Amino acid sequence: MEVLRPQLIKIGGRVYRKNPIQEQTYQHEEEDDDYYQGLVECAEEPCETYEVVQTPQGFRCTVKAPSLLYKHIVGKRGDTRKKLEVETKTSISIPKPGQEGEIVITGQHRSGVVSARTRIDVLLLTFRRKQPFTHFLAFFLNEAEVQERFLKFQEEVLEKCSMDHGVDSSIFQNPKKLHLTIGMLVLLSEQEIQQTCEMLQQCKEEFIDDISGGKPLEVEMSGIEYMNDDPGMVDVLYAKVHMKDGSNRLQELVDRVLERFQASGLIVKEWNSVKLHATVMNTLFRKDPNAEGRYNLYTADGKYIFKERESFDGRNILKLFENFYFGTLKLNSIHISQRFTVDSFGNYASCGQIDFF
Repeated sequence: MEVLRPQLIKIGGRVYRKNPIQEQTYQHEEEDDDYYQGLVECAEEPCETYEVVQTPQGFRCTVKAPSLLYKHIVGKRGDTRKKLEVETKTSISIPKPGQEGEIVITGQHRSGVVSARTRIDVLLLTFRRKQPFTHFLAFFLNEAEVQERFLKFQEEVLEKCSMDHGVDSSIFQNPKKLHLTIGMLVLLSEQEIQQTCEMLQQCKEEFIDDISGGKPLEVEMSGIEYMNDDPGMVDVLYAKVHMKDGSNRLQELVDRVLERFQASGLIVKEWNSVKLHATVMNTLFRKDPNAEGRYNLYTADGKYIFKERESFDGRNILKLFENFYFGTLKLNSIHISQRFTVDSFGNYASCGQIDFF
């Protein structure tokens, strides 16, 4: 990171500079111990953004955060909290590990309390972005007809293309898990799962019902495409999903859901639009049948994740099955699906959902 071009972080509609600082290291500490990531400087503190209460002793502000992230505010040997308290002239109370509650900031001066709150928000956002995805918003695409057609696709691909490099049965999706992802989530507490459910319900009331007309969206799953730019070295092959009536309603619906969740901070903004697709082949499945196509690039302590994978030659598959028809579906529910879990039907376990009718 360049000193003159620091990373920008958006919080509450404002943009802040996250300046690098020299990190102090200690011998004999675990590699995954917490570290102080950096502090924020801004030209104007957002004094009206936070609810700061005046008390007989001074000023007080609270921060809601999942207990999993408390350690990043405490830091090694409590150094992060101490540094925050000294630099902002405040006192910061953090619940004990494993206990849910609020972080409480108190101080003699309102500006110091607001500054501490801003810096804590930056730390929470920084480390939240480094947590592995836990859930995702999705439509299930595993109706019986589609599963049967998918198995037919798999059978024909293996019959006609098994001699192509890297093509074998291990890289096909489990037909019970076929889905269309709207966005990936990091939900670290039951409260955040409930918040996601409530936001989905708000989306339903504000625009989903209008777009869907209170009826299921009838879509077709047909045609295949690949993710990267070399058909001879493919890692992900997917089926395309589109409205049967040729309208743009499905795209409009998922893009507005994505936009709403991005604005709330529950989904980190990576894309402006959702790619309407269902993964049918993925080389991550080769070594782990329960692997998933999307994952964070960094671990919680900031280390880059490298996942070795053997690509496959998809040229013949694309030529022979370019317009393969997987079936028609009626989409009537958006699910909050939990990664790496399955329900009694073999699909991803759902923590909540909204229905269109």
